[in-house]
Amino acid sequence: MKINNAKLDLVAVRRSQYPTNKKAEFLLVGRSNVGKSSFINTLLNQKNLARTSSRPGKTQTLNFYLVNDLFYLIDVPGYGYASVNHEQQKKMGLMIEEYLEHREEMKRVFMLVDYRIKPTENDVLMYQFLKYYNIPVTLVVTKDDKVSPSKKERNLKIIKDTLNIAIGDNVIVFSSVNKTGREEILNQIENYVGLPIDDDAVETI
Repeated sequence: MKINNAKLDLVAVRRSQYPTNKKAEFLLVGRSNVGKSSFINTLLNQKNLARTSSRPGKTQTLNFYLVNDLFYLIDVPGYGYASVNHEQQKKMGLMIEEYLEHREEMKRVFMLVDYRIKPTENDVLMYQFLKYYNIPVTLVVTKDDKVSPSKKERNLKIIKDTLNIAIGDNVIVFSSVNKTGREEILNQIENYVGLPIDDDAVETI
């Protein structure tokens, strides 16, 4: 799949603000410092479309990125950041839950976890939360470039065992530095969108 254009189309905090054009949607979830902004920029071949921040927990809305005028990538608030107070965490949790409960356009969730460390309690809770709603998940194991070859097999086993990956879910190793896993993820999205993408040059927004 070639990415010809991408833009931040809208932000939302409630269902009435979601897009109404019935395009396929793919949700991105993960801890606050797992690299979601870098994942979006790498996937969409953009440098600064999703703003990276030195302050984790900055995103507090559902950010809808329209890609090739065909589908949305949706960045949601990261979880597990201590500086976000309990009331804010509760609001963000309810916002995500409302989306998951009512959004027919959502095709798959990409859940990002850090290759370097064992999944946290929050990672486990998020995965169980998604499985409670029977949502198909692709586990994206980020920061592949930061893990030595001798530790990759062991770390991947720990991640899979800790989360207890369900049948039908898959795991893709990813790096925003060397773009490992990018084409695999785009091919998975293309299968859901169901339309061929033309090979025009990338347009930077």
